[in-house]
Amino acid sequence: MEQNPVWSRRGFLGMGVGVLGGAGLAACGGGTASPPKALAEVPQELIDAAAPLKGSAMGMLSQKLYSTAANEALDGSIRKFADATGTKIENSLVQADAGDVVAKIHAEVEGGVARDLAFMTDSRFVAQFHALGDLEDVTDIVTALTARYGEPCAEAKNFCVFDGKWFAIPYHFIGIGSFLRKDWMGEKGITPRDVYSWEELRDVCLEISDPGKRRFGWGMTVNRSGDGNGMIEALINSYGGAIASNDGRKVTFDTPETVQAVTFLGDLYTNPKYQPMHPPGADSWTDTSNNENWLAGVLGYTRNSFSVYADSKTKRNPVYGNTHVFSDCIGPATDKSLLLGQSQGFVVFKGAKNGALAKVLAQYLVSAPALVGVAKEAPGLAMPAWEKVWDADPFFSGGDPAFPMLRTMSQQPLPLPTKNGLSFPQKASAGQQAVVAAYVLTDMMQQVLQGAAPAQAVTTAHAKMVQIFAQQGLPQ
Repeated sequence: MEQNPVWSRRGFLGMGVGVLGGAGLAACGGGTASPPKALAEVPQELIDAAAPLKGSAMGMLSQKLYSTAANEALDGSIRKFADATGTKIENSLVQADAGDVVAKIHAEVEGGVARDLAFMTDSRFVAQFHALGDLEDVTDIVTALTARYGEPCAEAKNFCVFDGKWFAIPYHFIGIGSFLRKDWMGEKGITPRDVYSWEELRDVCLEISDPGKRRFGWGMTVNRSGDGNGMIEALINSYGGAIASNDGRKVTFDTPETVQAVTFLGDLYTNPKYQPMHPPGADSWTDTSNNENWLAGVLGYTRNSFSVYADSKTKRNPVYGNTHVFSDCIGPATDKSLLLGQSQGFVVFKGAKNGALAKVLAQYLVSAPALVGVAKEAPGLAMPAWEKVWDADPFFSGGDPAFPMLRTMSQQPLPLPTKNGLSFPQKASAGQQAVVAAYVLTDMMQQVLQGAAPAQAVTTAHAKMVQIFAQQGLPQ
């Protein structure tokens, strides 16, 4: 690992390899390292498209996947492309939850040293980069891919499109789900269901808890983390609250619905009645903590991307066979889950020195032959973003019982309404994404845990959001 904690480099041949050692060489054409298994062939039409670029080089930035094997599988596909096209590609990992990732990449774009291509989670980052003017229009590539592979995943049409133009190319769909220990439930005579209210889930988690057996039902933190952010925002949305209006431009956080949600969540964490279901130390967890504790078999419930599910499957952890997967919880304002999933999107940065090669590489990496190796190492976490890719390899349709749910989630008609007039996904907003990145939601909950009244904590958070929106060019 380099000194900067955000980056992990995979160097050109003859240069330092970085944190993954020999795996870094897999991303570079012309290397001597043993190639990973099951390398995918590169279609002739893409080799032809890259022919004028033979001998050129480019840099790529990859959002770090939880599975090291999945990162290595991606390296294998990149190496295959580089070898087939006679190009050189330097791939680097970025830890998206480092907090300053947008500012760092923006500085690189302004300095003319940004990578040519990157993939980033669309609902978390694309609007911020677009607002900063950092992205190239990639509508031509999305149009070509749509003709070849059908429609992209539904949520990407909201988070990657601005003024009718695409600024990110959907890469792979990220499954997000809720996970319960069905064996613990069975011991208590509880039948797993596909739909729970947050109140029902809380009560199930308390009933299956047994601290004497190291069984803690509620495996979520409200400490600064992406998982904490996601859970808090999802719960508030299901109660009928939201950071912003549906157009993404006006802060609307301080409402009775938000206060009701924060009151419920604050009680869940502070009421002595529920203390038996909280794992020791959860108040200081980071993003990997719930994964680690779930895989250690001490949690009854957690909410996460499918990284935790994928890890239990690929490593043959007995937790996998005892996992009940369901979409998400409903609240007073919802009749069905508002869970959309996410997708990784390829972006080409302004001033890219080899944007042409970057666009050809992106078209290869979204395809089934290039994606399936990554998906097998991260099942549920790296699924097709395109309709016909789902049908292009039997693994995507039948590799796991949870996959049909994920396909339905990725292709569901959107937006999803609430009873009080909100609709999700809301229009992509640099302000909303910056608020989440600044951990305003988790900081608000920490105030409640320390004794602040929920209404006051919500008002304070609202004021911070107003400041952040103004900084993003959205004065209130």
